[in-house]
Amino acid sequence: MIQLGGRFFKNILIEFGIPKKLVRLIKMCLTETYSRVRVGKNLSDMFPIRNGLKQGDALLPLLFNFALEYAIRRVQVNQDGLKLKGTHQLLAYADDVNILGGNVHTVKENAETFFVATKEIGLEVNADKTKYMIMSRDKNEGQSHSMKTDNSSIERVEEFKYLETRLTNKNSIQEEIKNRLKVGNACYYSV
Repeated sequence: MIQLGGRFFKNILIEFGIPKKLVRLIKMCLTETYSRVRVGKNLSDMFPIRNGLKQGDALLPLLFNFALEYAIRRVQVNQDGLKLKGTHQLLAYADDVNILGGNVHTVKENAETFFVATKEIGLEVNADKTKYMIMSRDKNEGQSHSMKTDNSSIERVEEFKYLETRLTNKNSIQEEIKNRLKVGNACYYSV
């Protein structure tokens, strides 16, 4: 849940270049909101929404993107990490975020920075769904099976899927190629 009542989120919107008038209009939409619950044919009395956004609110995806972009930029400021084409890498699509690093220390440091930034704006990282993987040529790198950060233990994995592509800690694509050929053949021969 994004908690948007504070001055902090207002400043984030202004930092992203949203005009102050539009920020005030957004704040008006989020303050003094009420809701009702329907159970069968019965409708409850109105009750105030004190924290966060109403489910299904049209502003939610847009405000979530601003909040997540803010947290991502905080991690990008950290100068350690994997560099691809000269920039530090953090992959994000919708609410799926991947922090890349060449060693456990870098991944842990960047993850902690990300967790702090998300907490500041009211987003919560689900520790049970959080995993880490070290992609390194050093076979001894990241031998521990879990990493502690933010009072949570993060499990180490050997591979994961990102946008339907399987990434492995050995940076091998042979299994991914076999899988794509299998899916393509199944599609081709089904016609």
